This record gives sequence, structure tokens and C-alpha cells, in this order.
Amino acid sequence: MSVSFERTQSVAIIGGGPGGYEAALAAAQLGAEVTLIERAGVGGSAVITDVVPSKSLIATADAAVAIAGASDLGVQLFAKTKEGKPLKPEIAINLAAVNKRLLSLARQQSDDMRASLVEAGVRIISGHGRLEGDHAVVASTGPGGTDFDRIEADTLVVSTGSSPRVLPSAVPDGERILTWTQLYDMTALPEHLIVVGSGVTGAEFAGAYMNLGSKVTLVSSREHVLPGEDRDAAAVLEKVFKRGGMTVLGKSRAESVERHGDAVVVTLSDGRTVEGSHCLMAVGSIPNTKGIGLEEAGVQMTESGHIQVNRVARTSVPNIYAAGDCTTFIPLASVASMQGRTAIFHALGDVVIPLESRRITSNIFTAPEIATVGWQEKDIDDGLLNGVVHKLPLAANARAKMMGIKDGFVKIIARAGSGTVVGGVIVGPRASELIYPIAIAVERRLTVDQVSRVFAVYPSLSGSITDAARAMHVVDQPGTGG
Repeated sequence: MSVSFERTQSVAIIGGGPGGYEAALAAAQLGAEVTLIERAGVGGSAVITDVVPSKSLIATADAAVAIAGASDLGVQLFAKTKEGKPLKPEIAINLAAVNKRLLSLARQQSDDMRASLVEAGVRIISGHGRLEGDHAVVASTGPGGTDFDRIEADTLVVSTGSSPRVLPSAVPDGERILTWTQLYDMTALPEHLIVVGSGVTGAEFAGAYMNLGSKVTLVSSREHVLPGEDRDAAAVLEKVFKRGGMTVLGKSRAESVERHGDAVVVTLSDGRTVEGSHCLMAVGSIPNTKGIGLEEAGVQMTESGHIQVNRVARTSVPNIYAAGDCTTFIPLASVASMQGRTAIFHALGDVVIPLESRRITSNIFTAPEIATVGWQEKDIDDGLLNGVVHKLPLAANARAKMMGIKDGFVKIIARAGSGTVVGGVIVGPRASELIYPIAIAVERRLTVDQVSRVFAVYPSLSGSITDAARAMHVVDQPGTGG
């Protein structure tokens, strides 16, 4: 759908991550004059130092696990001595080559995104941007940011992302004490990696380096890993971690991290110490909103520095929008992208569907993966939803047996009475792909009976979704008869 204007609208965007990139494309598509200011490169930290490189690293770890577990399927790898005697080869990880590859992939993705913007007619300025009032952006460019370019625009979009949170008692040095953006400078696997923080980022990297061959200790301030996720999913992952040799220290808050030569020492709140070769600090992130003129423009902020936005990504200033991790909405790259598009559609008068957090799909790229969408079982336990739950272990699935999959499950959450699917959890290989049918069911308000009547390939992992839905059959449900 195209939108016509009495005059050409202008849009200025600070930050070229997923939110800013999608906002720029959408605005150009609708015929606006678009200027994008980005300091690191198109794609932002999500593409250059976060999502793309981290998931590429995890893909390498998954490949290592697949090779190591191939013997369970009858595949055996051997080398031979000169005498013809078999030798079982060891799996070796060339971390320098791995990191070179994934950083190359990240830069290639950034270049591809930049080319798409240029082709769409977007003006791109490399530099730091800040608001100047509510209708202008100033970009500082040149060596040391000494040159300035002022852009006036009808609509402003802020998509500046976030940065790793740094604790005063555990300041990263980029060599032994690291944030997740600094991992890719390592040329060899850590002998013993201590991961502080058991949220999504901590769990993903802890699992990846364990599978690559490092000794890993995971320090969690909570009783279990992934405290904010589905408890059954977190329990499966913790079991897999411990089975793989990871040490998980629950209810253990890190007080400080110090470097001693080629070692690091993590001191816990109870006085215990853990010594390793490297430490990854995964203790959350802070929004990149300081000093870019938001307060002066009248944009409402939280105490944490996040930008307050509504369901169409609009701030307290009518013509200023914000998208991504710098906002109060869910910090996911997919959400940032949708916020960016939604902001432009709303600002330029196109059709807008306000974002609904209960329909957002998310995934944790551990092994196995954990994908979720919609309402969760905890919401039923807390009395927020009158619902029913059915969980089906993947071990019962024929395709899973063929593939040697032992861990994971499919869980569907539906409203009691109507059987309308309102949520789901999948734990297993490629859960990020398998969750999509459940996400469609949540978005389109399908019932479990409607889902169960969709043909699934046999044998397939997706067949567990229809099996779980079939087990939740609603008797005499109105409007579902043949």
C-alpha cells in the first residue's frame, strides 16, 4: 500500500540496528526522504558484535556436538596408523578461524543491509547522532567528531540499542575479563571459562563454549539457570549442562572479578572463590540513551534510562519514535524490527497494528534450543489466565528417535473451555523453526482442534505439535464441526 502526501515527508533516524534499518526501509518505501545516522555500521551491534556473530559461534558448537554424537547413530570416525591400526581422531576447534569466519559473516551482513538502504534511496551518515529539539538531528562526523551535519525532519526515530552492563567490581579488560562483544578477539579456546549471569546471554555462551570443549562454570544468582523462562524448559537445559560437565553454581552471587596474570578469580558473596582462565560477564545491558538530547527534547525516560514508548513505538513527544533495546519494550532484534516498521507506518499514516507482547515469539539458542510464544504456564499458576496445559516429550516422537534426540518437549497452552491456543513452548533442535506453527495459532486465535486437523508430515518433529493439540481435544466445541 502506498501513501500519498501533500508534500514529501522527511524522516531522520539515529541508529542503524534492526529497528533503525527497518524504519529506514519502510520510510523509503512510503516515499519519504530518509536520513540514517549510524556510528558502527548498518546493522548496529546486533549484526556486528551481538546476534549474528554469537549465533554463528553457536552454529559451530552445534556442529561439534553433532560430530561427537554421531557414534550414537552408528557413524564412527577413524584414522589409521602406518600399520593400519585404527585411531579415533579428536575433535579440534580452531577458534581463531572460527572467530575470523563469524566476524566476516557479520561484516558481510552489514554490507548487504547497507546496500539495501542505498538502493532504496536512504541517505546514510557515518557518525554519532543526537537530537536537537523535536524536529532536528545533529550528526557529528569526521576525525574525533569535529564535523557536524544538521538534519531537520518531520519524524525522528531513535534506535540506539544497548551496551553490556559493567560492574565496578568486575571491569572488563578485553583479554581475560570479557563482555560478550569482546569474545571474538580470542585466538584459542578458554581452558576454563567462568560465566557470571545465567540469563539468556550467559546460558547461550556457557553452552556454546562447553560444546566447543572448554571447561565451564556458570555462576547464577538465582537457584536455577534461566530464571525468567518456562521452568520445565530451564530444568531440561540445566540437566543437559550438568550432563555435559558444566559446573552450575546456583544461589551464588559474584561480588568481584579480578585478574591475576593469566588467571581470573571470581569471589562470591559467601566468600567462596572460583579460579579460571577467563571470565565472561553477562549481567545485563544498559540503553545507549545518555547524552543524545532525549531529555532536552521532552522525551519521557525511565530511571534505568530506557525510552518510554507505547504499542506503536511512539514516545511522549508526538513526532519522536523509538525502537529496540533502548526502549521499554521487549529487547529482541525481531521486536526492534517490528517497532521500526510500526513507528513509520504510524507516523506516515499507513495501516498500523499495535504491538502485542503476548504474541511475540522468542528463542534461546542453546542446545537444545528453547522457543516460546504467548501466555505461559506460570501465568496460569499466578491466576492471570484460566487455561490448560499439555506437554509432550520429544522422546516419544518417531523422528526424534531416528535422530537420537533425547531431550526436549512440546508444550501447548490453551484457554479452558474454548481451547483457543494462547501460548506454547518448544525445547529441542531448531525450536526456533518449530515454534512458528504455534505462533500462527496464537496470532490467528486458532483452537487446538483446528491445529490438530492440519496434516503434519510423518515422521517429523512438527508432528508432536499436532499430537499435543489432539490430546487437548475440546468436546462439543462450538463452531468446529465438519
